[in-house]
Amino acid sequence: MLKLRNILAIPNSTGRTVIRTITVTTGCNNSESWLSKLKKGKLEQTKEPHSRMLSDKEIIYALHTHNVRPDSMTEYLNNYKTSVALINDKKANLSCNLVASWNVQVGDMDQCLHLWKYTGGFEKIDQAKEDLWNDPEYLGLMKERSKLLRSRHLQYLLAFSYWPQIESRSGKNIYEMRSYRLTPGTMIEWGNNWARAINFRKHNNEAFAGFFSQIGRLYNVHHIWCYKSLQDRKETREAAWRSPGWDECVAYTVPLIREMHCRVLAPTEFSPTQ
Repeated sequence: MLKLRNILAIPNSTGRTVIRTITVTTGCNNSESWLSKLKKGKLEQTKEPHSRMLSDKEIIYALHTHNVRPDSMTEYLNNYKTSVALINDKKANLSCNLVASWNVQVGDMDQCLHLWKYTGGFEKIDQAKEDLWNDPEYLGLMKERSKLLRSRHLQYLLAFSYWPQIESRSGKNIYEMRSYRLTPGTMIEWGNNWARAINFRKHNNEAFAGFFSQIGRLYNVHHIWCYKSLQDRKETREAAWRSPGWDECVAYTVPLIREMHCRVLAPTEFSPTQ
């Protein structure tokens, strides 16, 4: 039986950090862990790709990350807003829609993220690309935008099936994107643990979206949370740590992570979710 001992730094209600050690002997899904099976040579073979087991492959999300020149943010946002309006006018032919647009408030500064949803799989992505790249107005906007950017990155994602359905938010909100680079071969175990862990974080409607990469940086996971403020984020996360079972789920996912970072995001003026 595999035992994991983790030392966790947990902020309490007074703002002080409490060092807490927890030891667990089974995964939070009550099944033998991937690491334990690997050590015993018991990993099962499967002919199903991980993506089919974890998600609906007919819905693809495209996450565009744009690093903007510091002196060009206003011009860039105006350009992208015009591009979104152009795509919306062609929506019937493209089978895609903008889910969210954010600019980074804490983390990688002068960075904007745009999340698009394609219904119909990669066939619809191919069709949309063919349509837009033959549109002179769209190409003109892209050429103008290229002068305002330092770099950009595109990643195709699938949504975890156990996360709540994405719902646009209204009012004044901030979002936190927590991104994880996992050890190759651990995506199923990550999913098994988070399928239970997400239940600890649903009550305040803070869970916005959960994705894993399909094309781009592989074994990359993004969890997106919605809060009213940084103070609301602090209080909500502290409440999760007081829920019995949450710490065990964290303990079993930590060994799967190679790297992680978080960004605090603010919706743009034209973002469908606010």
